[in-house]
Amino acid sequence: MTGGPTGQRLAAWRAYIESSQRLLTLLGDELRDRCGLSLPDYHVLLLLSEAPQRRLRMGELANRLVFSPSRLTYQVATMERRDLVRRESCPQDRRGSHAVLTDHGLASLRAAAPGHLAAVQHHFLDHLDDADVTQLEKVFTALDTRLSPTNSATPAGKRT
Repeated sequence: MTGGPTGQRLAAWRAYIESSQRLLTLLGDELRDRCGLSLPDYHVLLLLSEAPQRRLRMGELANRLVFSPSRLTYQVATMERRDLVRRESCPQDRRGSHAVLTDHGLASLRAAAPGHLAAVQHHFLDHLDDADVTQLEKVFTALDTRLSPTNSATPAGKRT
């Protein structure tokens, strides 16, 4: 395709951007009001809860969150102050560190999850049929695979 998007393709792009921002804002506001957690807080807690020994190297966590290293450092620092996570030195690499889920962080995730999942169900999933869900999973899995930094077809630093 040459030139910029037009017609239906541009409309699809705008619908995606605007609706996803509205959805993320709504889910984030509800999560913060109910539990005092932001969506990034929740995502960090979720990823760490699923990791072996509830810990991930900071670089891996940044990649999984699609955060820059400096953004992750800031995020983890704010969560450390609330005893949701802690940083520990990496014994194999003195320059590296792990983010580790604390007991308080796990309890916070467990308290937040039912309400957050209910909000996702109500604001997003209830409005989709099985065919929509299948199509969305197909589209966004393919897009994520193509945009992933591990995909050699995507030059480093060229993500938009």
